Amino acid sequence: MNRPSRPARVLASALAAGALLATASCSDGGGSPEAAEVTPAAERPPSPSATAALTGPGAKAALITAADIESPWTEVNNAATWRNQLLVGKVDVAQFLSGKASAADCQKLLDGMYSDTLLGRATGASALTGFTANDYRLLYQVGDYGKDSLTKSLDWMKTLPQKCAQFTAKASDGSERTVQVIELRLPKAGDAVQGLTVTVQGTADGQPVTLTQDVAALRVGASGATVTNGGPSGADHPSTVSAVEAGARRLQDVLAGKTPTANPSQFD
Repeated sequence: MNRPSRPARVLASALAAGALLATASCSDGGGSPEAAEVTPAAERPPSPSATAALTGPGAKAALITAADIESPWTEVNNAATWRNQLLVGKVDVAQFLSGKASAADCQKLLDGMYSDTLLGRATGASALTGFTANDYRLLYQVGDYGKDSLTKSLDWMKTLPQKCAQFTAKASDGSERTVQVIELRLPKAGDAVQGLTVTVQGTADGQPVTLTQDVAALRVGASGATVTNGGPSGADHPSTVSAVEAGARRLQDVLAGKTPTANPSQFD
């Protein structure tokens, strides 16, 4: 199958999410206590929260649209049922010099990709959507996972190209799958972003098959999003980048109380 054709354009990656908090201090220079008044804590206005909590309607509004990733992607309504049996397998522990620890990380990667729980289970609101183009599938999820949990997940993903560069997993029928994991470089998005490209070689219906997927995750405050994109023909990296950039912007807008605009990069 041919990769999905898409118009050439410059992908905007100037995403900024931050706030400056000015703090003033005061000294009486040794004068009388009455020279400087201190406002009791109970009377001070509360400090604004860095990001608001994601709500159910907010999670849906933060989902990317087909306009964000351009043609020929078409949105579908059955993405929640997508599962790829090629990702099911038991990792061979014996092949790892570092033993069970690295094998467990590689098993967690396969299981997370299969069940669409790479960042774990959302502790708050969440939503997902999916798109298809030829034999490609792109799944986008957004949810409230908690800042600490998201930070740990992204840090964990960063270690996988080294821990799980290449390994073997055995399917229930005894057939073996060869898995390769490399880093996917992504533009800055949200507060943090991490990407991988995962290739799985195995058999389906007795025929050799290869699945290649981009796997990307981003964080904005305590909320995060994941993108999985690919298929038997490979992974469409430009669409992954578009999804990450647009997703970060939409999530930032929602958490700031704004209404996201489809494909905002076209106005940059």
